[in-house]
Amino acid sequence: MSSPTDDAILAVWRNESVRLLAGLARMTHDLDLAEDLAQDALVAALEQWPREGIPRNPGAWLMSIAKRRAIDGFRRDEVLRRKVALLGHELEEGEMPDLAAAVDHIEDDVLRLMFLSCHPALAPDSRTVLTLRLVGGLTTAEIARAYFAKESAVGQRISRAKRTLAEAGASFELPVGAERASRMREVMQTIYLVFNEGYTATAGPSWTRPELCLEGMRLARMLAALAPGDPEAQALQGLLEIQGSRLVARADASGKPVLLEDQDRTRWDQLLLRRGLAAVERATALATSGIPGGSYLVQAMIAACHGRARRAEETDWAEIARLYDLLASGAPGAVIEVNRAVAHGRAFGPEAGLAILAALPDGALAGSHLPSGVRGDLLHRAGRHLEAAAAFAEAASLTTNADERSLLESRATACRNHAVPSDASVSTTSGSGD
Repeated sequence: MSSPTDDAILAVWRNESVRLLAGLARMTHDLDLAEDLAQDALVAALEQWPREGIPRNPGAWLMSIAKRRAIDGFRRDEVLRRKVALLGHELEEGEMPDLAAAVDHIEDDVLRLMFLSCHPALAPDSRTVLTLRLVGGLTTAEIARAYFAKESAVGQRISRAKRTLAEAGASFELPVGAERASRMREVMQTIYLVFNEGYTATAGPSWTRPELCLEGMRLARMLAALAPGDPEAQALQGLLEIQGSRLVARADASGKPVLLEDQDRTRWDQLLLRRGLAAVERATALATSGIPGGSYLVQAMIAACHGRARRAEETDWAEIARLYDLLASGAPGAVIEVNRAVAHGRAFGPEAGLAILAALPDGALAGSHLPSGVRGDLLHRAGRHLEAAAAFAEAASLTTNADERSLLESRATACRNHAVPSDASVSTTSGSGD
């Protein structure tokens, strides 16, 4: 049998690293030490597996090596000598233990790591990079590439986040009761932000960053598996997978953005779409059984309306408008109102959408291109082309994404020529116009 390559070993490592790190963090209560021990285990694997082959249970092998290294380190530190017994009694000589025996309740350990990465003491941008690093298993370089940032800057942000957690005395234990529900929302919000930054990038040359979408979907699936009885966790998975199924269709052969109503729906990823719709059905069933759902469930139901429409003309805009009204009553906000304007404009005519935009408070979403972009779309549909051109031009001046700016400028030009396609749409973050 041929020896495994470094690439094969690294692939196994990546598959096991999150569970390994989660277990080590629970045992040591020290993120930096846990990461060091995990890296030591990887070095040992790279040294031994090419000679001996990949073990039948690589996760247990890595955990055993990491625990040995931890015990060696603790033995060199008199202050931590008591931890030798805590870890040492779990380590038996001879055959490697099963991973389930090496780390009790591995699912709880991964969930602990998610809660820790999304601790309320951290700013939202710090939560996203720390989640990608610790739970997503991405390297600092991979995170930097995904966000078009310098590797050194991302590394510093991760270090500051860890320092903040230490200074805040963040607990490695799972929260319970009301705190658990609150922290679960923070975890879901972080995963949602990771996906959305990939789905419509806030800055940079490209409209999308697929690698962040893929990580967001992977994290959402992980959370849904860890919380099978939570309708919001199931709904988040469904929402992201339905949105993610459209990624390939959102750009043409030259890479230019293609909006929802112009997309070739045969290019949608049918496997992702089916999985997403199934997750929404699970969430709906849980909510129907008496477990309350929330905003992610409503957003997922909106995404499902788009996903079930085989042609743009078959989209049930009246149902989408009803769902946005429901979302606005439970989770009001300016972004929701902008999306509600899109839905009402399609369901009941452009003047209905313009009325919702007109009711936005002064200064709402100041600096954002979304209100003026949606206003331009609604004005065009009302036949007010010159006003629409001005609105699109304003939106183009506000966006920091190069592809989106080009799209908005082309719509402004087309409106001036009275030649904009009647089924075009404006980009929004929650799916009404894609």
